[in-house]
Amino acid sequence: MFERIGTLPGLTADTAEPAQGVLPVCFQDVSYEHQGLSLIDGVSFELDARSQTVVMGPNGAGKSLLLRLLQGLIAPSSGQIIWNRGSADGSASQGRGAPPVALVLQRPVLLRRSVEANLAHALATYRVPRGERPERIETLLQMCGLERQRRQPARSLSGGEQQRLATVRAMAGDPELLLLDEPTANLDPQATLAIENLMKQARARGTKTVLVTHDIGQARRLADEVIFMANGRVTEVRSAAAFFAGPSSAEAQAYLNGQLIL
Repeated sequence: MFERIGTLPGLTADTAEPAQGVLPVCFQDVSYEHQGLSLIDGVSFELDARSQTVVMGPNGAGKSLLLRLLQGLIAPSSGQIIWNRGSADGSASQGRGAPPVALVLQRPVLLRRSVEANLAHALATYRVPRGERPERIETLLQMCGLERQRRQPARSLSGGEQQRLATVRAMAGDPELLLLDEPTANLDPQATLAIENLMKQARARGTKTVLVTHDIGQARRLADEVIFMANGRVTEVRSAAAFFAGPSSAEAQAYLNGQLIL
């Protein structure tokens, strides 16, 4: 049941285009410090709307912080994050407004409500007209295979079911950019496949995904390009084919070989 591809009313895989136009987004010498520690150090790269990006690297490399910078949950200590509509330099970004970006965490944060109510709340947050919400909820339930659990408390679902719900909830507003922070880290192969299928559906609907993962097989399956991080720095940004054929940095080569990066 996880292979079904649903689209929201008025949007099909053939016609889907990013509607908001915030991409590309460019990191220019971005650094982030916390309590005197440098956690992100001089990071520069560009994300466009075409490629699906996977961020890889050892624990503590700064991958999750990179997503939080993209989401706007934290601001750079220095450098600039420049969107198509403007820039956020850590001092003021109110004029730009929040870009259409959604974040899915490794451990989903769900409301103490039913599955259906979690989706309804998301649609209300995205200001979807009230009359359109029932049809959209049905589509989203079909996409994640949770029709029978619609009235079940969301927090009583299995881990894989919760992650599917969190993913389609993030997709409910058709974000231009979907950030996923190790969403399948604690899931079995079947549940992992279900999340990967949802990511493919997001892509078919015109959403760019940026996935943080330690799963090299998953990265090979999903990535168009790879951003590799080590010690708070981006050591390379390359096409997935080139990266897996032979990474250019010693850190990435050691990582793919299963060696500890110090």
